[in-house]
Amino acid sequence: MIDVLLVDDEELLRYGLKTILESDSRLRVVAEAKDGAQAVELGRAHMPDVVLMDIRMPGMDGLSATRSLMEGTRPPKVIVLTTFDLDQYVYDALRAGAVGFLLKDTPPPELIQAVRTVADGNAILSPAVTSRLITRFAEPERDLSRQRRLVEGLTGRERDVLRLLAEGRSNAEIAARLFMSEGTVKVHVSHLLAKLAVGNRVQAAILAHQVGLVADAS
Repeated sequence: MIDVLLVDDEELLRYGLKTILESDSRLRVVAEAKDGAQAVELGRAHMPDVVLMDIRMPGMDGLSATRSLMEGTRPPKVIVLTTFDLDQYVYDALRAGAVGFLLKDTPPPELIQAVRTVADGNAILSPAVTSRLITRFAEPERDLSRQRRLVEGLTGRERDVLRLLAEGRSNAEIAARLFMSEGTVKVHVSHLLAKLAVGNRVQAAILAHQVGLVADAS
């Protein structure tokens, strides 16, 4: 069973998300929060596997809540809920530790699959949306130079894994493409995260896009 915490200031949206998620017997909504402060409180009380986190809320926003949840002893997998009107909050939430982002009008089957995917340790990456984030919030050139050096320090196989990871591929898909086991992929991912000094797959994917390792989607 995958335990989920819903965080959004709109009660109707929370109701819709809960209805969709609990149509899958493997998912269970353990709590709902209307703002960031309540999300942190309920997150620590229920220790959910996955949090669906809105960003713009009264009081404590989703960015601050994500940072607080990441400081816990067993941080959940946080998925940012957003719209096409991407802003700095979304980018910062991903850098703070969120493992992906979803549009609020994501079709129900994709929403369910997304929650299951991040619960299994993968990330939710839309190359097109990632591209828009990078275009709008590109790092200063001095930071890009450092990031390019870090990528150059990876082995050839680690760069292959990073490229596919940044395309939104799961561990199983990467394993199939590179003719290796999922266990070996996990080892490569762990090593490249350490070498790149990033906290999760999304941050690694953002870095890969920033240094041009991946062709940006339109």
